[in-house]
Amino acid sequence: MDVAKQVREFLMTRRAKVTPEDAGLPPGGGKRRVAGLRREEVAVLAGVSTEYYAQIERGDIARASEEVLHAIASALRLDDVERQHLLDLCRAAGSRTRRPQPASKVHANVQQLIDAMPGLPASIQTGRLDLLATNRLGRALYAEIYDRHTGKGVPNLARYLFLDEHSRETFPDWDSVAEDAVATLQTELVREPHTKAFVELIGQLSTLSREFRSMWADHDVSAHRRGKKRIHHPLVGEVVLNYEALQLPGAPGLQMVTFLPEPGSPAQEALGLLGSWSTPAVKACVDPEPVDLGHGDETSQR
Repeated sequence: MDVAKQVREFLMTRRAKVTPEDAGLPPGGGKRRVAGLRREEVAVLAGVSTEYYAQIERGDIARASEEVLHAIASALRLDDVERQHLLDLCRAAGSRTRRPQPASKVHANVQQLIDAMPGLPASIQTGRLDLLATNRLGRALYAEIYDRHTGKGVPNLARYLFLDEHSRETFPDWDSVAEDAVATLQTELVREPHTKAFVELIGQLSTLSREFRSMWADHDVSAHRRGKKRIHHPLVGEVVLNYEALQLPGAPGLQMVTFLPEPGSPAQEALGLLGSWSTPAVKACVDPEPVDLGHGDETSQR
């Protein structure tokens, strides 16, 4: 995947979101030819020359200092996640070393950990939204995703969202769930821009889904660590659950996602019913040895 192109499109979309008034600049006369700020206005706000900013926006970012990137981030009014994404894009553009491939297996201890939470649905996910493992209740909650998965390998939440119309029944707030998924994939881009699995996933979704192409072109990024999600289950109906996403320090690129019902809520009762009917947990990707970080052919030299 072309990192320079991602830099260019990210900066252009951020620039389009900021008006001169937002940035404290005079609006200027006449009709503006671009949405948001002009390049020269960003340059003035960042304290660099127009030529230098234009060079960075074209994707030649690898040699830019952190001081300059922070100045550009401030000029574009980037939030903390967007600012970090810009810094990560710079590092990805400048890296010439092989990076470890994100973990593709779950250590047995991690599976044991989520299995020890029988009253809460829990799963282990990759940054590209592969469902590597669940506990029993997590498998029951995501029954539709697993049951409708027909491809090779493990189910992928992004593929389900954009390539299976049934996902709109599973997630009543489909638009926001889909936007969150794309923002997560944009963030994952800096971790594995050249791995075969990631490139194939983005290529497939871009080819087959107009909605994905539109959302991907927005270049929005976010870190969804906590929130609320509505899920419609064929057996217990709609449940509203809080969720927490925790990074696994010993397994780069993996996170544990746990759903939590409000005490005494209908969702808690629904999970109790699911627990009594549930199917076994998904453990197909469990590795009894330390997590395989992979240094194989899928990660190319950058």
